[in-house]
Amino acid sequence: MNAFPFLLLCTVVAGVLSCGKRASAQPSSPRSKAAAARVRPALERDLAKAGLHFGDPVFIRAFKEEKQLELFVRNRRTGKFDLFRTYPVAGTSGRLGPKLREGDGQVPEGFYHVPPSRLNPRSRFHLAFNIGYPNAYDRARKRTGSLIMIHGSNVSIGCLAMTDPKIEEIYTLCSAALAKGQPFFRVHIFPFRMTDARMKQAAGSKWNPFWINLREGYLAFESSRVPPNVTVRKHRYHFN
Repeated sequence: MNAFPFLLLCTVVAGVLSCGKRASAQPSSPRSKAAAARVRPALERDLAKAGLHFGDPVFIRAFKEEKQLELFVRNRRTGKFDLFRTYPVAGTSGRLGPKLREGDGQVPEGFYHVPPSRLNPRSRFHLAFNIGYPNAYDRARKRTGSLIMIHGSNVSIGCLAMTDPKIEEIYTLCSAALAKGQPFFRVHIFPFRMTDARMKQAAGSKWNPFWINLREGYLAFESSRVPPNVTVRKHRYHFN
C-alpha cells in the first residue's frame, strides 16, 4: 500500500485500515450479481467449515514463479488472516523481475491495494479489479504502465488471468469484504516464495537488492499473519 495523506487520521487494526466512515459505493453489474448468486452459497459453506465468514476482510498474495494466487480471510477469533483458497494462475506473461514500463509485458512485483473504485464488473475479461500499478514506489523509480488487473479468462499480458469460474469466487469475496466496510484490500505480488533457499538461488540476480526489500514485507506477514502497513520512503518499502 502507498502512504496516503489521510493515513494519520486512520487506525490499522489487524491489518485493516479503518477511517471511521462507511466504505464508498462500489460498481456492480448484472454480471457481477449473477456471479455472486452462483458462487456465494458454496463459498459461505466452505468458509464456515474453516471458521471464517463471508464478507470479512480479505488479503491477496501472488507468486509469479509458482503461478499461484492465495486468498486469505481474517479470522474473527484470532484477528489473523487465514488462508482460504490457493488458486492456480491460468495466464500471465514476462519473466521474474518488476514491471518497468508500459508495454513490457511484465507482471508487477510489490505491494498494491484495491479500493471499491478499482473493481470492474463489466470487464471484457469477465470480472476484474485494477491492482493500482504504478504505486508510490513505482512512480518514485519512474516506472510506467497502467490497467494491471487480476481478471478472468486464461490469457493475459502483464496481468494475472484466473479463468472465469475462479475470478467469480475471488471477485465475489473481495466485493463482499468491501461492501461490509473494508476500505481496500491489499494485493502483494512476489517473484517467488521468498524462502531462505530460494533467496540464496537468487543472489546473483540484478534484482536481488529489490527482492531483499520485498522479502521484508513477505516475512512481516509470515511472522504475524497480518498484512503489514506499507509506506514508501527514500525509494524503499518500509513496513510496520
